[in-house]
Amino acid sequence: MTAKISYDEVEVGTELPARSFPVNRDTLVRYAGASGDFNPIHWNERFAKEVGLPDVIAHGMFTMASAIRVVTDWAGDPGAVVDYGVRFTKPVVVPDGDEGALIEVSAKVAAKLDDGERTVRVDLTAVSAGQKVLGMSRAVVRLA
Repeated sequence: MTAKISYDEVEVGTELPARSFPVNRDTLVRYAGASGDFNPIHWNERFAKEVGLPDVIAHGMFTMASAIRVVTDWAGDPGAVVDYGVRFTKPVVVPDGDEGALIEVSAKVAAKLDDGERTVRVDLTAVSAGQKVLGMSRAVVRLA
């Protein structure tokens, strides 16, 4: 597979379609099972509060994976992402109940790279409960 977006048709400043990702306690338990990360801060409210957290928090890698979906959906091929990195700035707090939390992600093309590989750098912004939860969130994407 290859990206469906053409390098020649993309301009710096192009905004990718924003997305929102709901996350609740059920989501976290399922992710813990899939990832093998059963740290109780992700599912046990009492424990999370005992260690100083406001409540249960989402796994950092879950948050990171949710955010990059904006880029892979836009590119049309997850394999088009050749590099991706973030800094975890704030946790995604997931209160108990059906609503849970929401991770809101936006992204834009920040640069067309002069590497001969038809790549662009995409900068992402991920916010939950009005707080930026990922910093320096950047992906390099090889386009068609």
